[in-house]
Amino acid sequence: MGSPFLYFVDDRLSQAELTAACLDGHLVELGDAYMPADAVETAALRAGALSRLLGETLAATHLTAAWIHGGLLHPPARHTVQRAVPRRLHLMPDRHVVYRDSAVPADDLELVGGVRVTTPARTLVDLARTTDAAHARAAGLLARAHPAAIAPAIARLEHGRLPHKNVALGVLRSIDAEIARVRTT
Repeated sequence: MGSPFLYFVDDRLSQAELTAACLDGHLVELGDAYMPADAVETAALRAGALSRLLGETLAATHLTAAWIHGGLLHPPARHTVQRAVPRRLHLMPDRHVVYRDSAVPADDLELVGGVRVTTPARTLVDLARTTDAAHARAAGLLARAHPAAIAPAIARLEHGRLPHKNVALGVLRSIDAEIARVRTT
């Protein structure tokens, strides 16, 4: 059972009713769902808004996980998901989703709002290893929201064999140094 604060199209209200409620100021859009305008947006509500997309077999990763964990203000235009079960999945391509077929280990996942999401530390590793400015910015924002995740992310990179490891270590060490510098001033 999902959150009573989330409204999905054709669940309790039609698209027209949800749109009217938004125009009246009663609801606001949240990912793939709607929530009361006066409710506090939490990680559980952000994750729950993706429950129909993720279901029981997928996990939110990369920018999508960063948004759920509070590292981004707005959901990404394309959600990044990855298999959260050992068996292969047969998914229909969707232009709103980036699907990665390798399975995320269970110890890299946590249950948030009823769906699986990569932990903040794993999300930092994923973001730092993706070599573009949007992911590096998201890594910085997520690290500020979850500073305790930086050290485990760096340790994981130092002891693992991963593509783009050196770039990711540089990104995370730079973010860690900047956060430390801001704390001392």
